[in-house]
Amino acid sequence: MRVVVCGAGAIGSAVAWFLSQRGAEVTVIERSGVACAASGKSGGFLALDWCDGTPVGPLARRSFALHAELSAASGDRWGYRRLDTLSVRTSRRPKNGPLLPWLGGQADVLGQIGTTATTAQVDPARFTSGLMDAAVARGARLVLGEVRGIAREGDRVTAVAVDDGQVEAEAVVVAMGPWSVLACAWLPLPPVWGLKGNSLLLESPPATTPHALFVDVSLADGGAHSPEVFPRADRTTYVCGLSGEAPLPRDPSAVMPDPGAEERLLEMAAAFSPALAGARVLARNACYRPVSQDGWPLVGRVKPLENAYVATGHSVWGMLNAPATGEAVAELILDGEARSVDLRPLRPERLRPLTAA
Repeated sequence: MRVVVCGAGAIGSAVAWFLSQRGAEVTVIERSGVACAASGKSGGFLALDWCDGTPVGPLARRSFALHAELSAASGDRWGYRRLDTLSVRTSRRPKNGPLLPWLGGQADVLGQIGTTATTAQVDPARFTSGLMDAAVARGARLVLGEVRGIAREGDRVTAVAVDDGQVEAEAVVVAMGPWSVLACAWLPLPPVWGLKGNSLLLESPPATTPHALFVDVSLADGGAHSPEVFPRADRTTYVCGLSGEAPLPRDPSAVMPDPGAEERLLEMAAAFSPALAGARVLARNACYRPVSQDGWPLVGRVKPLENAYVATGHSVWGMLNAPATGEAVAELILDGEARSVDLRPLRPERLRPLTAA
């Protein structure tokens, strides 16, 4: 079967990998490059059970297991590791003290919210590129170009328009993150929005330990923030937690950090880890995470079309849920139903489409 996947982020790359593994003829279309947006600029944090009790709980549990399996099969090419996760707050009189050598005197460790059994991490750019490379090695084709529409015959998609040409398709998957909203002009899809976040990649201080931190910070000006800190195996540390209001640009390569974001993030870091705040800044990034109207992903067939599918809207859990989404979408396309996880709570028709395309 000839399948066209629109988007080469973590979701699109996972879909391409699982389809190619089963012998499908896959073409991935991407405007800017593999992992060019949130899939290359996010934290890469993974949690087994933090989505329990929600529509994505089973998807997250399946995906957490798949991350370990895929990493082992790849030879640990993308920095996968289990780690402990702590809740931290800044306090003038901390009760528990910093506990970790790279935290400052005002860091109060409230408790452990994840263990090596329940939390892990990957380098998101390496993970996404690794899956795409594996898909290409199995015969998938990567085409750089802008998706401009689809061709239809009745209730079936026949091709995807790319720049000045077309790629024939027996099935198409929209997996363009927040840019999936563009497909609302071609398909009866609910809208998605882009939630912007700013981040820094720092050189890890020498004493940094493998602990993910979720921090509540109170700054001198009265500002309250919730930065997230993820030390990585390559001796870098990812810090995020500053949202932005700039609208989503049409071109992913036009996404830029907000003015003053670096200084604000370093000010937050200084409140709980002066060593981290003084570390060398290796990269300044921003990205948009896709969010649907009810906050849950859109994964499934786009009715009433027979061979159009969508996989987007994963919000902050896109990296976590990419493997199980790719596996389930491949099953849906090739077998007619997803067997590995129940996608019915995520079906796109639960929400009103933006247009009646």
